[in-house]
Amino acid sequence: MKLQVSPQNPINAAAIVIDLDGTLLHTAPELAESANRMLRDMGRAPVSQELLMSYIGNGIHWLVKRALTGDMYAEPDAALFDEALPIFEQHYTELACVSQPFANVVAGLDAMKAAGFRLGCITNKVMRYTDPILKASGLAPYFEIVLAGDTLPEKKPHPMPLLHAAKFFGCAIENLLLVGDSLSDSQAARAAGCPILCVPYGYNHGEPVETLDIDAVITDLMGVLPLVRKV
Repeated sequence: MKLQVSPQNPINAAAIVIDLDGTLLHTAPELAESANRMLRDMGRAPVSQELLMSYIGNGIHWLVKRALTGDMYAEPDAALFDEALPIFEQHYTELACVSQPFANVVAGLDAMKAAGFRLGCITNKVMRYTDPILKASGLAPYFEIVLAGDTLPEKKPHPMPLLHAAKFFGCAIENLLLVGDSLSDSQAARAAGCPILCVPYGYNHGEPVETLDIDAVITDLMGVLPLVRKV
């Protein structure tokens, strides 16, 4: 159920979990470059960063499939995918840790911490990339829990990571706030029954976040605190 969120009617939250790609960190340049290096190595034409950005959000396997097919939903030949994936992974391993936080991410995290909120990170990126990226960016110390795309049997848009986080924090799911940027975030939040705020600068398959089933759009992470109340 969509909440009527405002500073006068804030979300009651005990803990806040935040998406990685497109919310905390601008990972698109490194993902796009890795995909295009993969395509180059395979003798295929490059793809624009703008198009590749619209493919980000459901994990690397889907990004590789979409880069190979140029289609959001098409499945490439299995042998072609099996050839492409390790090439992509090799390039992304070299490039991943230069990704930088978006504007006001550090200030927003500092403010949430100072206000007493417990913080977690939930991403569909696998842990082999998530952990070093968070450490390299300096964001790792903010999070008590990090759930990657391969931490649990299911990932977003499945509600399991959010339910797991609520149990970890010892709070009711309706008091766990998700901050994200995409359809998979909104679907996960609604399936779990938790509130969600979205930033507009991320990777929502090229669609504006205002079209999503979310509780509010915030300019950046500094927009979280005015809309939440600690419980």
